[in-house]
Amino acid sequence: MSKEFCTYETAWCPGCGNFVILECLKAALEQLGKDPSEVLVAAGIGQAAKTPQYISTNSFCGLHGRSLPAAAAAKIANEKLTVIINSGDGDSYGEGGNHFIHNIRRNVDITHFVHDNQIYALTKGQASPTSVKGLVTGVQTDGNMNEPLNPMLLAIAAGAGFVARAFTGRKEHLITLMKEAIQYKGYALVDILQPCVSLNHVNTFAWYNKRVYELDQSYDNSDKIVAMQKAMEFDEHIPIGIIYREDKHTYHQKNEVLRNGLPLLDRKTDPSVVNKFIQSYI
Repeated sequence: MSKEFCTYETAWCPGCGNFVILECLKAALEQLGKDPSEVLVAAGIGQAAKTPQYISTNSFCGLHGRSLPAAAAAKIANEKLTVIINSGDGDSYGEGGNHFIHNIRRNVDITHFVHDNQIYALTKGQASPTSVKGLVTGVQTDGNMNEPLNPMLLAIAAGAGFVARAFTGRKEHLITLMKEAIQYKGYALVDILQPCVSLNHVNTFAWYNKRVYELDQSYDNSDKIVAMQKAMEFDEHIPIGIIYREDKHTYHQKNEVLRNGLPLLDRKTDPSVVNKFIQSYI
C-alpha cells in the first residue's frame, strides 16, 4: 500500500500553478509507493523553490541556482535515495544554468522538475531566461530585449536522456510524466508550464491551455533530430509529453568507485588520511 505524504499550508498566491505541481508531486510519489524517508526534495531560491518546505520528505533549500550540486551529491552518497529537484525557471536556467548543463553531462540519477512560469516571481517580476521577447515588466519597462532560452532544445543538445514538458492544466498527464521521470535511470528533466497569476499577465493559464497539445503514440521520442525539431515548437502550438528519451549509463555506472563496493554513505573513512593532506598545505 502506498505511503502517504503530507502537505502543508503554503505562501503562494491563489491560482498559482505551484499548487497543482505540489498536488501532483504528492500523488506521483504515493502512486509509486515511495516512503517519505526515502525521498529528498531539493531546491534553490524562489517561489517554486519553497516546495520542499510544503511536503513531508527530506528537504534541502540552498543558494539561488545551487540545487543541482547538492542534489547530485546526495544521490552520489546514497544511491538508494530518490532525489527530486523542484525549482523555478530563473533558479534552474538562470543562476543555475551552468549546473544545469554540466549535470546533464554527468547523468547522475536525479529528477529535475522546473516550475516554468516565464518570470522571476519571488523577486517581483523581472524577466527570466524563458520570458518571451518584448515582455514588459517593472524592470524591463521597454520590453525584454533578450531571446528566450529554449530549455528543451538545450537539454537534448547537451545530451540529456529524458527531456519532457508538462502543463499544470493537464494534471493526470503531469502525474504520469512525473512518475516516468522519477523511474528513469539518469538525469530526467520535466519543464512544467504554469501561470504566475500575479506577475505574468501574458503567459496565462488560458494562453497555455489554448496552445498545448499532448504527443500521442505515433510520436517517436527516440529520434534526436525529430525531438530537437519538436522542442523548437513554442508559439501557436506547444507539445507536452516526453520530447526525447534515451537509455544512458548513469554516473554510478560510469564511476568505478561508486560501481563497486558499498555506497559512500556506508563506507568507513580514516580521518588521519584527510588530516595528513590538510597538514601538507599548512
